[in-house]
Amino acid sequence: MRIALIGYGEVGRILAEDLMPQGHAVVAFDIKLRAESGQALHEHAGRVGVRLADTHVAAVQGAELIISAVTASQAVPVAQVCAPGFAKGAFFLDLNSASPGAKVRAASIANAAGARYVEGAVMTSVPPYRIKVPLLLGGPDAASLAPVLNNLGFAARVASDRLGVASATKMCRSVMIKGLEAMVIESFTTARHYGVEDAVIASLQETFPGIDWEKQGAYFYQRVIEHGRRRSEEVREVAETVREAGLEPWSAAGTAARQAWVADLADEGLFGARGSKDFARSADWRAEADRILQHLKKH
Repeated sequence: MRIALIGYGEVGRILAEDLMPQGHAVVAFDIKLRAESGQALHEHAGRVGVRLADTHVAAVQGAELIISAVTASQAVPVAQVCAPGFAKGAFFLDLNSASPGAKVRAASIANAAGARYVEGAVMTSVPPYRIKVPLLLGGPDAASLAPVLNNLGFAARVASDRLGVASATKMCRSVMIKGLEAMVIESFTTARHYGVEDAVIASLQETFPGIDWEKQGAYFYQRVIEHGRRRSEEVREVAETVREAGLEPWSAAGTAARQAWVADLADEGLFGARGSKDFARSADWRAEADRILQHLKKH
């Protein structure tokens, strides 16, 4: 099958690694390919055999399946810039964490260009599951795409033939999950400052005995430090989803701000050199909390 990956970040590379051994023709494009930081993407593509395109349009031309996995804010712009290259009847799978309204706008662009737009909502972190990550599909063409994806190794199921249902499910979940990440960083770092982290964790363990708070805390710090920029953009789309429902997104807006704040610290090199083997890999969240507290004292 001819498959185009728009976005060659963490998700795009994992999909490439799982699709290439099946013998499919995979081409990818990412705007970072043009930057100095794109060298690692070129090296990865060379190792797995993915062909890299020079533009969005060049990547999607002739593809039977286009998978868009970019930052949340680019969901609609990517559909627009790719549209001139769509083959008639090609599936356009939008995996981006965008609001229902954004998905509807992207669908109108893709469908008008002759593609068949399907929204996809990735329901948990991709790395542990890889291509088999739980995936909800939505839209009039979701039922047609589901067996195609599952034959490729995905774990996809149709949520609704209406656009927006799958993404609303994902966004409402993210209010909780991404909010919990931000709350853990805020709570644990503050507790570390006052020297009460052990008492706080013991209390949480008693209230929620099914969660290993030490292990979960370390994981949340790692994920936000490494992917806080992408997460903050996603939560801004979460906030937009809440607004579309008529509510003021106080929680989501705060979560987006905290995730972006951690991403800023990571960009400044507080947690080590991005891309190094020890970057955001501490098994003890206290090491990262101490770095944050030391930074705050200096400033």
